[in-house]
Amino acid sequence: MAFSKVNSKGTTYYLHANERETKAGKKYFMYFFARDVRPDKEVEELPEGYEIIEMKTGLPALKKLK
Repeated sequence: MAFSKVNSKGTTYYLHANERETKAGKKYFMYFFARDVRPDKEVEELPEGYEIIEMKTGLPALKKLK
């Protein structure tokens, strides 16, 4: 099951990741939240070094820890 977060409005969001590649060929993950679970992109747990914040609109987002 994907990592989930319930926002202040009561909506459940699930964490997903897309693997991307830079022009130099380095691979990285782009994390995003969605209301539905997409089996090929779901993430099981919160990535290390990130915390969850909530935008004004209620959409959760990941923020890198300093």
